[in-house]
Amino acid sequence: MTETPSNPFADMMAMGQEWAKSVNPALEHFTPKGFEALFPTMPKDLMETFMGKTFNPEGLDAKTKLLLTLSSLTIMGAQAEAQVRITVRHAVEAGATKQEIAETIGLAGLFGGVPAMTKAMELAQEVLDAGEEETDA
Repeated sequence: MTETPSNPFADMMAMGQEWAKSVNPALEHFTPKGFEALFPTMPKDLMETFMGKTFNPEGLDAKTKLLLTLSSLTIMGAQAEAQVRITVRHAVEAGATKQEIAETIGLAGLFGGVPAMTKAMELAQEVLDAGEEETDA
């Protein structure tokens, strides 16, 4: 009788978890959402300094660069959920409106497909809803 081959993805994940636990036991339960929490939203002025027109006065501003980043993340299939949420959070801080975020994701859907657009819209809505809750409190 032959053994059923093991699932290589499950084996890889188990090895990664063991490695993380050996590096730092607290990493055993670390999640992508936990990773997001490590990145606070940069203030608008700081973003503009590093990502905006400070070093290239004729270039794109931080808000536009963040919307372009969001478009790219959407086209990639919105697989990088933490990065989509972080980018939306920073785009809002840089002055992007809900309409601009929705239009960016919608346009990217023409290139990335409806499933990618739908996923990115859901992730963006999570961030926007959380932001509304913070301002209501």
